[in-house]
Amino acid sequence: MKITIVTVGKIKEKYLKDAIAEYTKRLSKYCKLEIVEVVDEKTPDTASETVEEQIRSKEAERILKYVKDDAYVITLEIGGTQLTSEELAGKIEKLGVQGTSHIMFIIGGSIGLGKEVVNHSDYALSFSKMTFPHQLMRVILLEQVYRSYRIINGEPYHK
Repeated sequence: MKITIVTVGKIKEKYLKDAIAEYTKRLSKYCKLEIVEVVDEKTPDTASETVEEQIRSKEAERILKYVKDDAYVITLEIGGTQLTSEELAGKIEKLGVQGTSHIMFIIGGSIGLGKEVVNHSDYALSFSKMTFPHQLMRVILLEQVYRSYRIINGEPYHK
């Protein structure tokens, strides 16, 4: 299985880079992982809804350049479906059994995803009703994908 994470913005903090590197290494045993970073737009503090929509559209255009037609696209959205770790593992396993060989997770920028990306999504996933920094979300997602593979393979993992 190939897992691609398309995300807006670069990671600047060393502790986040270290965590991403660790989960990337751990996941190499289970899947082919690719992380694609697209450039984020600067968002003024006083941006109107119109300006924010333009920013989301520009970021969406960049994201969609990487979305493959044969991939199952999962967008991370606050309003998406919340799953337990076991349910996410079941979803990943079921997709594989059904013949899906490529899952793409998409993490938007600081003001969310453009409607162009949301409309292209096969599944909207929410980790919480809370808002997380999109840089931290990358680590959380990688950890949950790793946990999913441990569950799928019947391997122990701390709770």
